[in-house]
Amino acid sequence: MGDLAEAAPTGAAPGPSGPARSAKSGRYSVEARAARCEAARAGAAPRGVGAGSRRLAALVFDFDGLVLDTETCTYETTAAIFAEHGETLDGDWWHTILGTADHPHWTEVLAERLGRPVDREALVAQREARRLKLLRELPPCAGVVDLLDEAEGCGVPTAVASSSRLDWVGGHLHRLGLRRYFDAVVTREDVGDDAARTKPAPDLFLAAAERLGAEPARCVALEDSPNGVAAAHVAGMVVVAVPGPMTAGLDFSLADLVVPSLLEVDVEGLAAIV
Repeated sequence: MGDLAEAAPTGAAPGPSGPARSAKSGRYSVEARAARCEAARAGAAPRGVGAGSRRLAALVFDFDGLVLDTETCTYETTAAIFAEHGETLDGDWWHTILGTADHPHWTEVLAERLGRPVDREALVAQREARRLKLLRELPPCAGVVDLLDEAEGCGVPTAVASSSRLDWVGGHLHRLGLRRYFDAVVTREDVGDDAARTKPAPDLFLAAAERLGAEPARCVALEDSPNGVAAAHVAGMVVVAVPGPMTAGLDFSLADLVVPSLLEVDVEGLAAIV
């Protein structure tokens, strides 16, 4: 895990209601971040927010679409396969399966549309080659590294809770250099590889909280899909929705907070809503 021993951003100036932020990045200086971490550990709320919030126990991150935007290229490369067979991939149906493994495989949907069997193995290999070529060029989503750095500096445990498999999630976390940040990585294998126990079921989030030794009610879940938000909500966590390109405009009414990106949140602010 990294440390916060970095040069303070230049151009920082005191804000009207808090410590100095960098004018360039919007992030806090080392000294300001240390003060905010201390406030978060103490359960103090920032100005303008009701005091008395309990200490933040952990942050639980979704992976696909939240840490890395795998969702967009997955849809685009799958849609291309459909188009090559003279069919259109239903975007509304696709939205319903984001964040969960409990759904028909897309090749089954294509076969049904065509009215004939398809070579699932060949089509999946074709889609994967195209998808991985795009994914290798993608950085983490905006604000992910900043929030992980801050959580690490504040001593707030972090976990991933994903409906995907460990080889997918772990492989990308290692490639991006992010695995070292997470105290636990919980995937569908941790719920018996049972698709019905992936999101929107709460099992993955409950397993993550158990692995961290954290009370779910004192955890903040960060999610980009309605299925993920529903799962974290049922698990009893505070839920922050961060819609991505594939999920913007969907129903996030179960979320406690909706933000456009993780650049809009920090540890102290998240502690204040627990």
